[in-house]
Amino acid sequence: MNSPGVSPQRVLLAFAPLTLVVAVLSLAVSGAVAPTPPLDPGVVARWSLPLLTLVTRLAAVVAIGATTLCALVLPTTPKTHHVHKRAVVQTNPQAWELAARIARVAAIVWALAQLASVIVEYSVTALRPMTEPTFGSELWVFLTQVDLGIAYLWATILTAFAAVFVVLMTHYTSAAWAGTLCLVSLVPLALTGHAAGAASHDLAVSSMLMHLVAVTMWMGGLLILVVVSRHLGAELPSVAARYSQIALWCFIITVVSGVCAAWIRLNGVGELFTTPWGLLLTAKTIGFIALGAIGYWHRERTIPQLGEGRAKPFWLFVGVEVLIMGATTALAVTLSSSAPPVPQSPLPDPSPVWEATGYAEPPAPTFATWFTQWHPDPFLIFGCLAAIVVYLRWVYRLRKRGDSWPIGRTICWVIAWVSLLWLTNGGPTVYGRILFSAHMIQHMSLVMITPVLLALAGPITLATRALPARHDGSRGPREWILALVHSRYARAWANPFVAAINFVGSMWIFYYTPLFELALTTHLGHILMTVHFTIAGYLFANVIVGIDPGTNRPGYPLRLVFLLATMAFHAFFGISIISMNSLLAASHFGQLGLAWWVDALVDQKIGGEITWGIGELPTLGLAIILVVMWSRADTKEAKRRDRRAERDEDAELEAYNAMLAELAEQDAQR
Repeated sequence: MNSPGVSPQRVLLAFAPLTLVVAVLSLAVSGAVAPTPPLDPGVVARWSLPLLTLVTRLAAVVAIGATTLCALVLPTTPKTHHVHKRAVVQTNPQAWELAARIARVAAIVWALAQLASVIVEYSVTALRPMTEPTFGSELWVFLTQVDLGIAYLWATILTAFAAVFVVLMTHYTSAAWAGTLCLVSLVPLALTGHAAGAASHDLAVSSMLMHLVAVTMWMGGLLILVVVSRHLGAELPSVAARYSQIALWCFIITVVSGVCAAWIRLNGVGELFTTPWGLLLTAKTIGFIALGAIGYWHRERTIPQLGEGRAKPFWLFVGVEVLIMGATTALAVTLSSSAPPVPQSPLPDPSPVWEATGYAEPPAPTFATWFTQWHPDPFLIFGCLAAIVVYLRWVYRLRKRGDSWPIGRTICWVIAWVSLLWLTNGGPTVYGRILFSAHMIQHMSLVMITPVLLALAGPITLATRALPARHDGSRGPREWILALVHSRYARAWANPFVAAINFVGSMWIFYYTPLFELALTTHLGHILMTVHFTIAGYLFANVIVGIDPGTNRPGYPLRLVFLLATMAFHAFFGISIISMNSLLAASHFGQLGLAWWVDALVDQKIGGEITWGIGELPTLGLAIILVVMWSRADTKEAKRRDRRAERDEDAELEAYNAMLAELAEQDAQR
């Protein structure tokens, strides 16, 4: 399938030199490695830091790309399958094995380069030469007591931990775990660099994390596809098409995150052409636009031509795509090493609200401000919109092939994600970080309202019907969903008793431990809180009124008992908050100094009343839905028995009457 003129080997040989040359030239031109008198860490430290960063990024790209292809694209076991009911294709596992070996080497290089870059990072940040006698002790203080150093330390630990999992991966599940841990290792990196500044901190962190995840999966997947292509043979068209789907989503995420990052680092569009940082960003943007155009051409032209035996156009465009990716990666490293036009340093003398939340104090809450005050998070906004788009695409796919899907479920899904978008970006988030009562409105809606709508929408049932099945032994989205739903871990958490305990117990553990304050004061903690309680609410709602598989639902009477029991626990939780005479997260709520003064303890009691009230109303709604489902189930059972009676001329009733007659005859004989 390879073209003699444009071979994958030649593409890879040109990738590394071009990336290095662009990195060196951009660093020299931008002045990112210029001396910093009177204190200078030295020319070795100044040059080695961006180059080590480049090695770290490239190793991460390869490791994440390889684990992504191993988990989602490539088959791992030999298997014969049919294409269009005629051609027979023998799956070759050598591509999977080669990708796994590359992932292991890249993960080890990533961990070692990350460790080295931490040492050099301190030298450049503190302007301390590495030859100083006290450098080691100062480095330890930096890694254990300074926020930036702690982030770098966690990045090193997580990278080493991920490398262990990558080395040990042998199949799809282990590849998925390894890839997930590699992606988690990117989180501390999103907290450093320009994202570590105080200006628009949450927006910067989310956009940086999205950018890192998308770029590494996109670029790494393409590089690994080039390397393993010689082992794919007739499978190359299907493998390329699968990767193309991943690349499309990565391109969209990269564009969204890139726009957000540029928005908070530029004073206007004009600085794209008048500042060194803006010129670098412009060059990088041009590269990504070219990559998007090439990706579109792949999907429309070159991948279909692979099935016709015409590989030359595909490899020609792949070669150009890989080289552009290398150049844009080098520009990205230079951008991260240069100062943007908008300073990202901490604000001088920030207000208590800004210091605690990262945004200015909002106006006093009114009905209107709950809908006009927004604190957008690109990660959550994109997730909500993507969930709606994917669900609607699945429904369209069913309708296109003549299958039906209830419109009510679609409406529930759209409303659920629109409400989640508002809860996590609008007034509930803006006021939920400074008022306990507002936080409880947000929290109880996340755990009691949105999950019910998600359960009624039946997303897993829709996915298993709409997503295509694979026949070559690899795992696509449908196979992963089924594997997850039927795994013993998912079944354990979806068990009715466990789901109910998790649903209620999580609230007590969260609010009466430091986890609550962690969610209020850190962006990552807030994201994890949102994800956990939404999933916990969905698991419980799926037991009570859901239609998705994955749990052994008890009978309707026992479901009602579960519901009433959780309602009692929620009421008791609300009463416990009302009865408290001390503040939860006192160091946070007690030091905000709001201009529109609020008694924090009185507001907390109001939050307890809201917890009680919001907990009761959705529970009542769930009870009504459950009773309606119970009634419909009885009606369906009665109709089913009637139809069976018509088919067998009421044999069940005849047998019952015969039994009664026999018993009567026996009584008469006695």
